[in-house]
Amino acid sequence: MVRVKNGIQRHKRHKKFIGLAKGFRLGRKNVYKQVRLALVKQGQHAYKNRKEKKRDFRKLWIERLSAVIREKGNTYSSFIGTMTAKNIQLDRKVLSNIAVAFPAVFDKMYAEIVK
Repeated sequence: MVRVKNGIQRHKRHKKFIGLAKGFRLGRKNVYKQVRLALVKQGQHAYKNRKEKKRDFRKLWIERLSAVIREKGNTYSSFIGTMTAKNIQLDRKVLSNIAVAFPAVFDKMYAEIVK
């Protein structure tokens, strides 16, 4: 009988996780137990920040729209309220991109919506 110690598989598994911790500092990059904890925490931050990213972009689009609409002497909330009442289903991302990239087109749209 030969004793099997599982060394090769264990080394391979540890090496895989340590590779994922590249760029971490101190023991979090090369001590297996700390690496596993660090990777779990990293996953939690990544999940949370994916959700925050969506919030941040929506805020940005609303700020851009609000600035353009305020120049025209109106408020963002009344503009969106008018759009909802007229059943215009353009989202804030599209409106913001049009307002920034094509101001003349947005002016025509604005005039049609508000009148």
